[in-house]
Amino acid sequence: MAFTPSKDAKRREREQKKQDKRMAREDEKADALAAKRAAEQAAAEDTSQMTEAQIQAKLEADFEAELAAEAAGELTFQMAS
Repeated sequence: MAFTPSKDAKRREREQKKQDKRMAREDEKADALAAKRAAEQAAAEDTSQMTEAQIQAKLEADFEAELAAEAAGELTFQMAS
């Protein structure tokens, strides 16, 4: 007669699979968080190496880009009306 695992063994296997999946998800989250922090730190280092004039120029360029995007969006909206 063939050996069949007990219900308890099957339950333990299911629980182990769930635990493995949970650990994998947590590892992925931790890796993503570490990558995000590394990117933020790299951006902060780039900013710290910039002079005050360079920072101001970057802020102004970003503002001008946003302003242009908003203006383009308003023109598109007016044309559609």
